[in-house]
Amino acid sequence: MWSFEHEPDRSRLAEHYIISSDTPAECAAKLASGAADIGLVPASALAFTPQLAVIPSCAIASRDRVRSIILVVRHADGIDGVGRVALDTASRTSAVYTRILFARLWQVEPRFIEHAPDLDAMLQAADAALLIGDPALYALEDRHARERRTGERLLYFDLAHEWHTLTGTVWVSAFWAVRPEAIAASGVPRTQIIEDFQHSRDAGLQHIDALADEWSSRIAIPRETIRTYLSENIWYLLDEPCLAGLELFYRYGVECGALPHAPKIHFL
Repeated sequence: MWSFEHEPDRSRLAEHYIISSDTPAECAAKLASGAADIGLVPASALAFTPQLAVIPSCAIASRDRVRSIILVVRHADGIDGVGRVALDTASRTSAVYTRILFARLWQVEPRFIEHAPDLDAMLQAADAALLIGDPALYALEDRHARERRTGERLLYFDLAHEWHTLTGTVWVSAFWAVRPEAIAASGVPRTQIIEDFQHSRDAGLQHIDALADEWSSRIAIPRETIRTYLSENIWYLLDEPCLAGLELFYRYGVECGALPHAPKIHFL
């Protein structure tokens, strides 16, 4: 979002785009309902709204460890003893990945419930908790301090790493999707929209240090942790390895009953 939030591009882009911020699940819901025209949506959204088109070459992905999507397990028997899993309500795609990993990698059949992203409360209601985004990063930062406070040792699984272990492919969390009819009605050329979003991605990559400075003043995570996350954990290109990972994600999601069908990706 660098160019949308910083000059010299912000004023120009504001003539064509009105920006709002929501959770991944809410972004998908607004795009599906027509309340938004473009959204950074979970990869699973395409299985429920297949008419969406995808902006080429932009993704939120990870080639190994992502750190912001974790499964925290309390049960003494580890994964094998998990009977209930609390899923972060902000998540869609991560919940599907979790179901796939339980079915295909760990071969365990727990019950899944939705829960607000509060680790202690989630682990009161279930044997394991799926956290995404800032709550996941907070949980990792607090891991050793929590163990000292409680005397309890938990297991922390990075789900992107577990996916890579299972498939050898890239974990893809999200991409920019658009309602084609809204783009046609806007009068903004398709090529301009693609250029705007790809340029913003590239500009952000050139300002990783500035982003780390900005976000370390907004959230209670050390600057170097944020910088490492942005520069090493996240992969921003929707390239061929990502597309291979998405193909497996959709197929496995259908096979385990988490997705209604495996969509075909149509690019803007």
